[in-house]
Amino acid sequence: MIETEEKYLKVSDLNEYIKCMFDENTALRKIYLKGEISNFKNHTRGHLYFTLKDESSRISAVMFYNNTFSLNFKPEDGMNVLVSGRISCYPAQGTYQIYVEKMEKDGLGNLYIEYEKLKKKLATEGLFDERYKKPIPKYPRKIGIITAPTGAAIRDILSTIKRRFPICETILFPSLVQGASAAPDIVRQIKRAGEYDLDVIICGRGGGSIEDLWAFNEEIVARAIFESKIPIISAVGHEVDFTIADFVADLRAPTPTGAAEMSVPTIVDTSHIISEKKIRLTTYIQNAIKNKQIKVNHLKNSFILKNPMSLYEIKEQKLDNLIDQINTIIKNKLSYSENRIQHIRSNSILKNPLRMYEKNKSDIKNKGVRVTNLIQGILEKNAHKEELLRNTLKLVNPLNILDKGYSLVEKNGKIIKDNKDIEIEDKIKIKLSKGEITAVVKEKKEWKI
Repeated sequence: MIETEEKYLKVSDLNEYIKCMFDENTALRKIYLKGEISNFKNHTRGHLYFTLKDESSRISAVMFYNNTFSLNFKPEDGMNVLVSGRISCYPAQGTYQIYVEKMEKDGLGNLYIEYEKLKKKLATEGLFDERYKKPIPKYPRKIGIITAPTGAAIRDILSTIKRRFPICETILFPSLVQGASAAPDIVRQIKRAGEYDLDVIICGRGGGSIEDLWAFNEEIVARAIFESKIPIISAVGHEVDFTIADFVADLRAPTPTGAAEMSVPTIVDTSHIISEKKIRLTTYIQNAIKNKQIKVNHLKNSFILKNPMSLYEIKEQKLDNLIDQINTIIKNKLSYSENRIQHIRSNSILKNPLRMYEKNKSDIKNKGVRVTNLIQGILEKNAHKEELLRNTLKLVNPLNILDKGYSLVEKNGKIIKDNKDIEIEDKIKIKLSKGEITAVVKEKKEWKI
C-alpha cells in the first residue's frame, strides 16, 4: 500500500516545530552555564560564535552584536566563562544552542593554563631564541612534509609547491595530527625525516579548536623540532592560531599554504632572476672581451713587436753597462787590497820587530814606576791617617785622665757617680793611674756644686 505524501513533513517544518517547543519552555528561557570557550570565531558583523564545553560535554553558543557591548574583556579560546541566555534551536541546521545575552570571565581553561606554563618553561630554556633559528634555503631541492595524508592541508601544500616551483621534489611523512597518539607520531616522523637528504621540512595541519591543535602544543613535539638538524617551517591552523611548535620552529607560516609559499620561490621569479643574471653575465663577458681586444690591439701596434731587434739591442746595452760596472768594482777592490798590502810591507815593525818589543818593554817599565809611586802615596796617606786616629784615641781615653790624679770608684764592677749609689759598709774598688785600692765606706757626705 502506497503511503500518501500528506503524512511526510519537511525537515524545515520539523525544525521549526522543535524550535517552538524550545521557545515555549519557560525553563529554557533563562539558563546559566559555565564552561570553557572553544572554536571561538569573531564574525565580521560583530557576532560571536563559539563552543562552550566542560570535561565531558559541549554546546554551541552565539552572542549577537547588540549583546556584546556589555563585555569588558576579549573572549578567546581556553577562557572559562559564566554565561546567561536562552536555549533554542537553529532550524537551518537542526541543532540546539544557547543564545548568550551576558558573559563574564571565570578564569582560564586547563588547556590554556598548560599552554602558558609550557610556553614560559621553554622560553626560559632558550628554545625560542632567534640565535638557534636555522635559515631556510632559497632554492630547495627536496622538501619533507609531515601532516595527515588526507585533508586540505596536504593538498594545498603539494599544489602550491608544484605551481610555484615544480622542479622541487616532495616527500610525504604521513602522521596523525589530532588525538592522544598524534604527538608521539609527529615526533617519530620528524626523526624519520632527519634521515633523508632534505633541505627543509614543513610540519603542520589545517585549522581547528585548541583541542584539535593540541598535539603541536606538546613538549615532546617542541623538543623534536628544536633538535632537528633540518630547518622546519611550522604550518599549524589558521593565521590567528599560535602553537608552541610555531615558537620553536625555524620559521612560522600562518597556514599550510603559506608554508608552501615560504619554502619555495616561484618559477616565474626564478626565471626572471636567471634572465637578469644571464644579461649581466653576458654584458660582463662582452666587456671583458672588449678590454682584452683593446690590449691585444695595443700590443700589436707596440714599437717592440714591430721592431723586435730594438728589444735585443736594449738588453745588449744593459748587459754592457753591467759588465762595465762589475769590472770597475773588481778593479777598485784589487787596488784597495794592493794598497793595504803595500802599507803593511812598509810598516816599521815588520822591518824591525825588536823595536816593538823594546817599545812595549819601556811602556811596561813606565807603568810599573807609576804604579809603585801610586801605592807609595796611598801607604803614606794611610799612615798619616793612622797617626791622627791614635792621637784622637789617646785624647778620648778615660784612663789617661787618671794620670792627672783622678781615680775611678767602682762597686760590683759599676762606676759610682753619686753617693746615693753606695751605703755605709759597702766595699768599693778605687782604680788609680797605677794600681787599685779596695776600701770600706765608713762615712757619706753630700755637697752641691
